[in-house]
Amino acid sequence: MKEQGELQGNEHIREENSGESEPHPADSLSSDFRGLKVLVTGGMGFIGSNLARRLADWGSEVVVVDSIEPNTGANPANLRGFDDRIKICKLNLRDCSETTELFECQDVIFNLAGRVSHIDSMTDPLSDLSANVHGHLALLEACRRRAPKARIVFASTRQIYGKPNTCPVGEDHPLQPVDINGIHKVAAEAYHSLYHRIHGMQIVSLRLTNTYGPRMRVKDARQTFLGIWLRRALDGDAIEVWGGDQMRDLTYVDDALDAFCLAATCPAAQGRIFNVGGSPPLTLLELAEILIAIAGNGRIEIKEFPPDHKRIDIGDYFADDKLLRGITGWSPRVALRDGLTRTLEYFRHCLSDYV
Repeated sequence: MKEQGELQGNEHIREENSGESEPHPADSLSSDFRGLKVLVTGGMGFIGSNLARRLADWGSEVVVVDSIEPNTGANPANLRGFDDRIKICKLNLRDCSETTELFECQDVIFNLAGRVSHIDSMTDPLSDLSANVHGHLALLEACRRRAPKARIVFASTRQIYGKPNTCPVGEDHPLQPVDINGIHKVAAEAYHSLYHRIHGMQIVSLRLTNTYGPRMRVKDARQTFLGIWLRRALDGDAIEVWGGDQMRDLTYVDDALDAFCLAATCPAAQGRIFNVGGSPPLTLLELAEILIAIAGNGRIEIKEFPPDHKRIDIGDYFADDKLLRGITGWSPRVALRDGLTRTLEYFRHCLSDYV
């Protein structure tokens, strides 16, 4: 049971944003990106493809880089219909040094590449090291040599905090990852910060919480537990809830895109690291109940944690993101129920592309 005092002082985290009358700072971003040369790594994955599509709609010259490896979020369906507006380059970031000309003249680089599976990192740590450390260092070196003035936004993660000491979690919380993937994400974020400090490169890191929405991976739980929950709700199958009392916040993908674009364009954000939050925190059981109610399908099965997952479970997590709000003016705009409804509706029409 959470004590009331644990949430006080962060009321903004718990408030849904509805009926806003003030313009959102992201509303005017399209003109800022029109005509810019923008590169998106991991651009065939979930967040990257949504970002690339938005930028192309805004009139940016978009290049997507993706290794398109198995068991990642990369999916050709994610960029369907944008073949004439987005250039796709199949490339592993480890090989950036061989194609540094790709980075020349880029105005903005959104670095979203990497592996995200906690369990896979524990069973195959060296592959995770290659993707989540070596690849990012190679990218930074390529940018240092060929695109030193490009603005870079790196997709970091709340995973690096590990099991929180207290919630909500601020950026000053100790970094104590509980798995190999988390350790590698700490290293990648540290490299980005170092290149800002030492080489003067314009770099912002965003520590994302559980992000969801259209084009996410739903065939399994490699990207997030919510992906497989969505699929099972659509199929009318049981949603397995391990434990159920863990607290989480979630970010709808459009709100995450706002954060990325604002971070790229806000001078005061350069060199900073920000948490990105989202919905008011709720338990996983509450989340499953809401999902099933919206889907009109599925059922819940409460189960004990499998031992290999229990060892790396972080318990409760929800973000204190007032720093991002204060510096950039960002705030989430999509309420949880609306976001889940949009996500379910998307996959009702194209689930076969993702399973």
